[in-house]
Amino acid sequence: MTGSNNTISDVSRETLERLTIYETLLKKWNPAINLVSKSSLAEMSTRHFSDSAQLFKLMPHDSKVWMDIGSGGGFPGLVCAIIAAELSPKTEFHLVESDVRKATFLRSVAREVNVSVSVHSERIEKMTPAYADVLSARALAPLDKLLDFSKPHLSKDGIALFPKGENYNFELDQARKIWKFECEEHESTTDSKSVVLGIRNIERV
Repeated sequence: MTGSNNTISDVSRETLERLTIYETLLKKWNPAINLVSKSSLAEMSTRHFSDSAQLFKLMPHDSKVWMDIGSGGGFPGLVCAIIAAELSPKTEFHLVESDVRKATFLRSVAREVNVSVSVHSERIEKMTPAYADVLSARALAPLDKLLDFSKPHLSKDGIALFPKGENYNFELDQARKIWKFECEEHESTTDSKSVVLGIRNIERV
């Protein structure tokens, strides 16, 4: 991978090779279906791969099901699935992406890198409960809406992992008008102004 930092470089060579294939395919597909912004392609390793990989380190031990919603180009879900193929091979990954073209891209990458994931090209609101141990989403919706999406799909002890930018406190305040939840803030390893929110026990106020 180009410009790998410590978040990515501490995995095996096989995992790095898979991520390199992923990066190549993303650059090939991106002009046609706009998976990531053109301006971020030059910073692919930090902006997308490392930013996604940090969520894997927050996954509870022995998690059986990871659900990623609004997967888009595969961040963070597909990156974490590739890392898990080596470090947590029993964890099942479900990527939810309603855009059929993007879902096709995700399946293509998974096939090329030989990683098992289930890609669901449907809307999260219409899916049956997943009872996920981990649920993730990146740049999909404000926090209050993410909690609405997450509540039906998290297991009793499950955790939602949401990367958020410098306005995350405002999103937390807005969400708490509607929801009760436990929240742990993890400083982002790729942006000092950002965090990854770890949220549990979601209930409506």
